[in-house]
Amino acid sequence: MFVDKVSIYVKAGNGGDGAVSFRREKYVPNGGPNGGDGGKGGDVILKVKDSLNTLLDFRFKKHFRAQDGQKGDIKNMSGKSGEDLIIYVPRGTIVRDAESGKVIVDMYDADAEFTLLRGGYGGKGNQHFASSRRQTPRFSQSGQKTQEYTIILELKTIADVGLVGFPNVGKSTLLGAITQAKPKIANYHFTTLSPNLGVLKQYDKTCVVADIPGLIEGASQGVGLGHQFLRHIERTRLIVHVVDISGCEGRDPQDDFLAINKELNEFSPVLVKLPQIIALNKADLLPENSTAVADFTEFLHKQNGFESAPVFVISANQRKGVNELVTAIFEKLDTLPKPEPIKADAFDFDTRDTTSIDVKKLDDGIFEVSGGRMIELARKVNIDEPDSLAYFQKRLRDDGVIAKLLELGMQDGDTVILGDIEFEYTE
Repeated sequence: MFVDKVSIYVKAGNGGDGAVSFRREKYVPNGGPNGGDGGKGGDVILKVKDSLNTLLDFRFKKHFRAQDGQKGDIKNMSGKSGEDLIIYVPRGTIVRDAESGKVIVDMYDADAEFTLLRGGYGGKGNQHFASSRRQTPRFSQSGQKTQEYTIILELKTIADVGLVGFPNVGKSTLLGAITQAKPKIANYHFTTLSPNLGVLKQYDKTCVVADIPGLIEGASQGVGLGHQFLRHIERTRLIVHVVDISGCEGRDPQDDFLAINKELNEFSPVLVKLPQIIALNKADLLPENSTAVADFTEFLHKQNGFESAPVFVISANQRKGVNELVTAIFEKLDTLPKPEPIKADAFDFDTRDTTSIDVKKLDDGIFEVSGGRMIELARKVNIDEPDSLAYFQKRLRDDGVIAKLLELGMQDGDTVILGDIEFEYTE
């Protein structure tokens, strides 16, 4: 089964919590706090693997979570960082944010590697909260919790040349004739159910050729298989348009040519503007006195944009005319610029807000405090521990939160919500 578009869920590892502990040794009075820091959570990393050519593995496994960092320990020992999670994808995989549709990264290069999500910070142990006034802090910082995201993986085949044409015109046969690829070939429509790739060689030159599954009229609107696979020729630099010049299936070669280009244009106007080489296949089936080739050539000269398109009369089955076609392919590729990766949008899952403060009134007697700075503060607090609570209250005053709440009308006995913390204000 060929799978080229999937949605998966990814989550970096949570940071480990800091530890609360005190040095206790014989003959060492007042040892002081020595709680270690929590370990950092594991990152989620995308990496290209050359042996992959489909996203089939993601059809059966949807959730990917990196390892959490471990909790800190006594004697200032830090917790172990969580292991990074490496997700292997085929070359040419585009990664999008499922919510916005924005492109996060194009895994275009053979050795591409991208850190998609960074693991949560480890929480600080109580050793960091000691001061001259607070010599025995009995609280530590919680590890940073990470969020799960949904992303879309979309495979766009990376090939220099794309073979297009109606079903059963001989594209797979041509691919097998000019490369070492061995696609499935049979005399019925839609034999090709997934893009086939082959490496074309001539002397010291090589290029990648993709046989795109047969298009039919309406493919750009999702009819048949074409719409599903048209994305695989978006990266190509050159199109070889294969036409059944024999008309052995009762179709008209000229109508076929116009119909295919119409579908390319409706799917993406960029595709129809790519240079095309026309391969008139199944010429061995033409009767001796046939004028089909001459008629098609005359027709082509009247088509806007195709007046000078190279035309080759071939028989892929008998391998006639394919050498000349291969030479023309390489000569044309030498004149075309190399394709570039799709530009990623300005997008970052891990934009971490640690400065904002937002105070608002939800209802009579109920207020909410939010923002990155306050969430970070909440991670450091254990309101059941007096020292931690005192630290929390001091930070609220120092950061101006209490003043803002009083401006909004907060009174004695009102409720304040900050993340998972809910407390009653007393003057």
